[in-house]
Amino acid sequence: MTYDAIKSGVIIIYPFLWSRQAALGESEGRKHRPVVVAVRVPHPNKNDLLILFPITTKQPSHGQFAVEVPETKKYRAGLDPMLRQWIILDECNEDEIPGSYYVEPVPPVGAFSKRFFLPLVLDFIKRRERTRVTARR
Repeated sequence: MTYDAIKSGVIIIYPFLWSRQAALGESEGRKHRPVVVAVRVPHPNKNDLLILFPITTKQPSHGQFAVEVPETKKYRAGLDPMLRQWIILDECNEDEIPGSYYVEPVPPVGAFSKRFFLPLVLDFIKRRERTRVTARR
């Protein structure tokens, strides 16, 4: 397998490291969870950079930048349609492929449509300076 399928909008399983955990000195995510690839930045001579948003079943706190995944989008995304789930957009992990300790070249779980996901990425770009970024590379 290759990493070709890992691109913007696809969902993979990943041990996301929350910024609060990193601030406590943790270096490993506590559990594997679905994450969505916000952006894959290709680099011709190095590894490609990935920006990853976590998907959670925990309702975001007031003021947190997050979007609930509509039921119709969960099916295509390979997410459990019976659970309420949110994409957290004010926190992300940066990783790289190939070379990641955490991303394997396996098929994605699913994907969000460009129509649904692109506006979220554009909002993220506007708010980028307020995003908590945890580098995993």
